[in-house]
Amino acid sequence: MNITVLAVGSKMPAWVDTAVGEYAKRFGRDIKFTLKEIKPEKRGGISAEQGIAAEEARIRAAVPAGASLIVLDERGRNVTSHDLAQHLKNWQQHGTHPCLVIGGADGTSDALKQDAALLLRLSDLTLPHGMVRVLLTEQLYRAVSILNHHPYHRE
Repeated sequence: MNITVLAVGSKMPAWVDTAVGEYAKRFGRDIKFTLKEIKPEKRGGISAEQGIAAEEARIRAAVPAGASLIVLDERGRNVTSHDLAQHLKNWQQHGTHPCLVIGGADGTSDALKQDAALLLRLSDLTLPHGMVRVLLTEQLYRAVSILNHHPYHRE
């Protein structure tokens, strides 16, 4: 199974790259995890809407062919680790390639959210982008471990 995360932003602190890399290598042979950074739009002299539109174009260009779009959004569905594992199981069973999008500083466009198969909320808290990358990757790994009855996840 392929899992792609598209994250608007670059030049993350070393601890973010280290943590994402650590969880990514734990997926094993059955899961191909890919994180692609999307260049953020410079905000000087343009509106937030113009910046979001430019980022939307870059996001859409980076979505793998045939992938199912899942957008992280503060108004999205709040899920537990078990719920995410169930989504992952369904995606696997249906041969779906989930592509999860972490938007830029001003969020994602309404059009992108409308085209998403799922709007997902990681937390009611406002989190920094680097932390979202780590948290999302860890939760995807946790979902895999739940499905594989691995002791990483404890009840």
